[in-house]
Amino acid sequence: MMKSTIRKSTYQAIYRLLDLVSPVPFDCGNLCNAACCNCGNDDEDLGIYLLPGEDKLHLHDESWLHWSSEKAEDFDFPDSWKGKVYFVRCKTPPICPREKRPMQCRTFPLTPHIDDNEVLSLVWNDTALPYECPLIEEEFPLDPKFIQATYTCWKHLIRDPLIYDLVKQDSKDRDLEE
Repeated sequence: MMKSTIRKSTYQAIYRLLDLVSPVPFDCGNLCNAACCNCGNDDEDLGIYLLPGEDKLHLHDESWLHWSSEKAEDFDFPDSWKGKVYFVRCKTPPICPREKRPMQCRTFPLTPHIDDNEVLSLVWNDTALPYECPLIEEEFPLDPKFIQATYTCWKHLIRDPLIYDLVKQDSKDRDLEE
């Protein structure tokens, strides 16, 4: 696995901060029958890649996660990414334990974006999804505390050169699509 500069204790602090907030003041899964949590159950390709070093927080034998490892060089990751990347997906309902959700689940529907002036912002996650997220489709007003906590977490995470490279590459790709 690639060597991250983010320590396990930093990831734990980030997870704790994000445990205190939610995008909206109700369970958004009620709007769509938890589509983002349930879509991976029948399709082995649906899931997320953990950020470098995030695997330190998760056990490979947890009953709710299916793990696989891939070579970063075989996928569209930044050139700085070498070696193993971990791909995880939910095995079956019930939905994952909220306190153990990976980073990108915790900050959804927002995603970090770095512009040409190196300014970090948060944008709606516009990645092609196999489901419709009502929060994105209807641009629900998000809780300002969630937005601030998410920004703070990504500000810390992009200090890691590997995570910075990923966010920068994703941002450039997003800009090219517009």
